[in-house]
Amino acid sequence: MADDSASPSPSSASPLQHHREALKSSVRNTAASRRREQAIAIGKERREALIRAKRVCRASISGSDEAEMEEGDMVVDEEKACLEAKTAHAVEELKSALSIQGKGVQKKKIEALRDLRRLLSQPEVPLVDTAIKAGAVPLLVQYLSFGSSDEQLLEAAWCLTNIAAGEPEETKSLLPALPLLIAHLGEKSSTLVAEQCAWAIGNVAGEGAELRSTLLAQGALRPLTRLMFSSKGSTARTAAWAMSNLIKGPDPKAANELITIDGVLNAIIASLEKEDEELATEVAWVVVYLSALSDRGISLIVRSSVPQLLIGRLFSSENLQLLIPVLRGLGNLIAADDYMVDSVLTVGNNIIGLIKCLKSDNRVLRKESSWALSNIAAGSFEHKKLIFASEATPVLIRLVTSVQFDIRREAAYTLGNLCVVPTGNCELPKIIVEHLVAIVDGGALPGFIHLVRSADVDTAGLGLQFLELVMRGYPNKQGPKLVEMEDGIEAMERFQFHENEQMRNMANGLVDEYFGEDYGLDE
Repeated sequence: MADDSASPSPSSASPLQHHREALKSSVRNTAASRRREQAIAIGKERREALIRAKRVCRASISGSDEAEMEEGDMVVDEEKACLEAKTAHAVEELKSALSIQGKGVQKKKIEALRDLRRLLSQPEVPLVDTAIKAGAVPLLVQYLSFGSSDEQLLEAAWCLTNIAAGEPEETKSLLPALPLLIAHLGEKSSTLVAEQCAWAIGNVAGEGAELRSTLLAQGALRPLTRLMFSSKGSTARTAAWAMSNLIKGPDPKAANELITIDGVLNAIIASLEKEDEELATEVAWVVVYLSALSDRGISLIVRSSVPQLLIGRLFSSENLQLLIPVLRGLGNLIAADDYMVDSVLTVGNNIIGLIKCLKSDNRVLRKESSWALSNIAAGSFEHKKLIFASEATPVLIRLVTSVQFDIRREAAYTLGNLCVVPTGNCELPKIIVEHLVAIVDGGALPGFIHLVRSADVDTAGLGLQFLELVMRGYPNKQGPKLVEMEDGIEAMERFQFHENEQMRNMANGLVDEYFGEDYGLDE
């Protein structure tokens, strides 16, 4: 990741330096660690985007007449005990069908599987635990054996998919089935069977790092990648979704392995070029994790057509589920590589897409667009002017004073970076007075003082850094008075005996320097 040098051209410093160092943060994180933290926390954003980490399969992926349950198959007002009894009976029928031979046995197997699948697919009463306790999983593993009909394999994998969508311990019960589910991803399997197995694996991977490690150790990554090349839209979508669950953080091993697989970048590009927004959404999440966890992935992605394709989606789509991963992926790339900023985002009016998201009512879009803009703002002086002269600045001022804490912090980083030109050494950054005055006069100062009062040390330090800029750089030495009028002295004095030495020294030093014995005597 590039250093946040604000010289006219981007620097080529170490990729582990943080764009935000322009503000001389007292508690610094590298950009790589920030991206990895985001990869861990992303599940929350996916829930907010109405994208589930695990998914129940209620309708057939084949599009056959099994797509919906026949009327009367499931009566919604049946009591739980009755449904549980039916589930236990269905498992017994599975066991019975395995023990008999002769004419009609295949039909009996399919009927037993279908009965259980329908019970596991209905939403009214969770029945996964009942099925597991009745012994369904080892039986379903037997139904997945090679040589079975595609219909049998599909029904068995469908049952396992919905068991995997259950509670954590229920998902873990599928460990014995994983080798066969992975095996059926292979080229010899029918597309429908492979897709359903990918869905089951995606649910397992969505449960946690331990199960992801197991899947990776058993070789799930490469066959899932192959499925991403499928010409069948639902198969490619399912494979990409499962892949994103499999490679997400915090361990970068899977992401690093994925980017080395021949053709994977071409598959990502081809998917983003299609009009299918659902496919683009799932593939964009793959880009999110690659850009969050793999430095090699970043290097290859930023020099491909992926950034332009993501920007195109940012401009053209109003689909929230697509915009969130597109914006997160772009934010990661911007934070990681100055080449990305120079060659893509500063061409023409490409930050318009970011401003659109910044003005959104959606919390995640506002946060992510602020994060992306903060890293552009930490770049060259031209980058700063581009943002400052845009509609982004008044929007950011409003955000830093009036919205949720996490968005305020991201907006504050952007505004702060707009005001400074790093010197490239240990000296304080030079102040862009025009930007500072406009941002303070626009009403941002109370928002930064509010950040000083934050219990989060990093955020409070950000607020203190901005107060230092105001007191040092506002014209006619009016900065201290402006800070005092907004109760900034009281906010800084709370750090007088703070346990964090850096914060204590920073705050006490500012109070002593600007509000010492001589304060006000020259007025």
